[in-house]
Amino acid sequence: MGTILFELALTGYFAAAMIGIIELFRGGRESSRLMIVISAAGFILHTASILYRFFAGGHLPVASMHEAASFFAWCVVLIYFFLELRYKIGIMGSFILPLVLMLMLTSALLPRAIVPLSPVLRSHWLWIHTIFAFTSNAAFAVAFGVGTMYLMQEYYLKSKHVSGLFKRLPSLQVLDEINNKLINIGFPFLTMAIITGSLWAESAWGRFWSWDPKEVWSLITWFIYAVVLHLRLTSGWRKKRAAILSVIGFIAVMFTFIGVNFLFKSAHTFQ
Repeated sequence: MGTILFELALTGYFAAAMIGIIELFRGGRESSRLMIVISAAGFILHTASILYRFFAGGHLPVASMHEAASFFAWCVVLIYFFLELRYKIGIMGSFILPLVLMLMLTSALLPRAIVPLSPVLRSHWLWIHTIFAFTSNAAFAVAFGVGTMYLMQEYYLKSKHVSGLFKRLPSLQVLDEINNKLINIGFPFLTMAIITGSLWAESAWGRFWSWDPKEVWSLITWFIYAVVLHLRLTSGWRKKRAAILSVIGFIAVMFTFIGVNFLFKSAHTFQ
């Protein structure tokens, strides 16, 4: 049942992402509504698949790379829907849903067996630390999509191409506002993820920090977004520069999430 629900959710996200990509070239309110409806159906099925694994495994389904990538995608869609309800920017899905599809396809290619938690993961810190970590990653993922929208809109303005996609994208001011809010949400959650991860490490291994590759790259990611917020406050690095830094920051997020697991030996490697 869990596999069927996951596959149906993946199908829904695939259809919604394809509609979103087509909308970039054709446009129209009906396609935006259809994209939102189909992605909502995929999200409901996705939620059901996560709940199935939760009850079947008896723990938050983030213990394997398959589960983690799936849960990451779920968090991204959740934040996307919150923004859609708040700002009603239909075309935003065209930039967010392909990223969701990429995460879901990554998850689909990995082993799906529900395995028992290792002793170190049998802790209340699993819930606390991972919720902070995935929320921050999801906020930064959506900020990446919004930053990409900003850079495209800014390009259209400079080239004086004021037709087609330009008319369907939000104003630069709105995009900069959303980008700033997302980073202001993601940064404290990332901070708490690092802190709770250190507390968990101390209780499990007797040390707060071990310079593990995942820890190091989480800290590098933290510094990137700290620079974004600092420069916004002190040097007026807003708009285009902030959008570029959002893209760079998300590259660090994805390397921390996926790259470290395949390139380095880490105590944080998924089961």
